[in-house]
Amino acid sequence: MSPEETQIREKSPSESHAEVIVRMFPSDANPAGNVFGGEILKHIDMVAGIVAQRHSQSNAVTVSMDSVNFLKPVFVGNVLTLNARINYVHNSSMEIEVRAEAEDIVTGIRTLTGTAFVTFVALDKNGKPTHAPKLALKTDEDRTKFEEGKLRMEKRLRNRQK
Repeated sequence: MSPEETQIREKSPSESHAEVIVRMFPSDANPAGNVFGGEILKHIDMVAGIVAQRHSQSNAVTVSMDSVNFLKPVFVGNVLTLNARINYVHNSSMEIEVRAEAEDIVTGIRTLTGTAFVTFVALDKNGKPTHAPKLALKTDEDRTKFEEGKLRMEKRLRNRQK
């Protein structure tokens, strides 16, 4: 192990978890009141970045966004809640899972509107990839999501080599 690796302690996914809540306005949407997918992607990337930087305690950059699913529309006036957690770490790369829910404030109804997996790489002070802390898998959910994340990461790497 390098000295850099020994200074970084393991962290559980709950230590890096992030939730962001944003109100959707007319400037975020088309004339029919549907929020732009790109606006939602921006918020997904931002909350995933918070998790990656909390976990790595360093700068981290987006490498890929995959399995982005827009399940239901988000409308002007909705409150968008984005929950993000780290699922998998391999050397410098980290997979972050994001779930987006829209809430109609008048009715109180919350709807799962989107999901995504975002991969980040931890960077050192020189902008080079650096080791991210290993995950401390404390719950069955942590272990399951780690194994699923590992399979997705292996698939991403295979696809990149093609």
